[in-house]
Amino acid sequence: MNNEIILWLIFGVIVTIILGLDLGVLNRKAHAIKLKEAATWSSILVAIALIFGLLVYFMLGKDLAVSYVTAYVVELSLSIDNLFVFMVVFAFFSVPETSKHRVLFWGIIGAMVFRAIFIVAGLAVVQNLHWIVFIFGIFLIYTGIKLSTGKEREVHPEKNVFVRLTKKIMPVSSNYVNNQFFTRENGRRIITPLLLVLIVIETTDIMFAVDSIPAVLSISLDPLVVYASNILAILGLRAFYFLLAGFTKRLRFLSYGLAAILAFLGIKMILSGLGEYVELSKYIGFSDIPILLSLGIIFGILAVTILTSLFLPQKNGANKEPKNK
Repeated sequence: MNNEIILWLIFGVIVTIILGLDLGVLNRKAHAIKLKEAATWSSILVAIALIFGLLVYFMLGKDLAVSYVTAYVVELSLSIDNLFVFMVVFAFFSVPETSKHRVLFWGIIGAMVFRAIFIVAGLAVVQNLHWIVFIFGIFLIYTGIKLSTGKEREVHPEKNVFVRLTKKIMPVSSNYVNNQFFTRENGRRIITPLLLVLIVIETTDIMFAVDSIPAVLSISLDPLVVYASNILAILGLRAFYFLLAGFTKRLRFLSYGLAAILAFLGIKMILSGLGEYVELSKYIGFSDIPILLSLGIIFGILAVTILTSLFLPQKNGANKEPKNK
């Protein structure tokens, strides 16, 4: 049994334990998540992700470990930006505080399945059709430009085609029913609004994955690095929501920082693709941007974005914050 298989097994055990503790122990009884609980759980999940990175370092080497950390930072950054969407969805459906965790938990389960499908498909396409990296690279740059204008990722729950289709197939109860997705009314089985919320969360995650997966593929093509960084970042998203939901409104330049990161990763992917056809080292010294330099650039962009958002005062009367979605 080689080291990568061992790491896959460790990763599977970690995910199983986290989900088991989260649903079966810590949140067996529905309750509103308090700041202290969210902060503690967020810290634990980040620590677990970093410890897994250390295991990658000792078992697979420095390069893959740095790639994993870089991919994790990118995925976590994009996930945090998505918190604003969750806020919009929860507000639109007037989701009770005690029900939010249940929706996010099952949303994560669905995301794990869909991300696995997208990653396998993405890896297969890149490995068999190398020229597709140029398409991915251009798409990431285009997505970054759209995100910087505030026109990307806007979510309108009332227009969600899957929600509208579900309503046509099954009747919906007028009220939430004890955090359940289904209930019975007049002897027939019907759905509750909580299931509609879950459908919106799942379908928006699929939309996010469209740029999230190419972004991480620009960093590494190793299946373990790509999937583990995705899932460990997503697992922390629930706790981060309750920790940062109100704080994200203050990160008014976050969309610009993420736009810069996506554009940078797009350029990195294009350079990597060109390196297969022309000897770029004659002109720029390397055919791809070194992973340590990539990590430093990404951290630098995030640091500037966060510090600028927190310490650059808004003009008096200015309410036009850049839209994160």
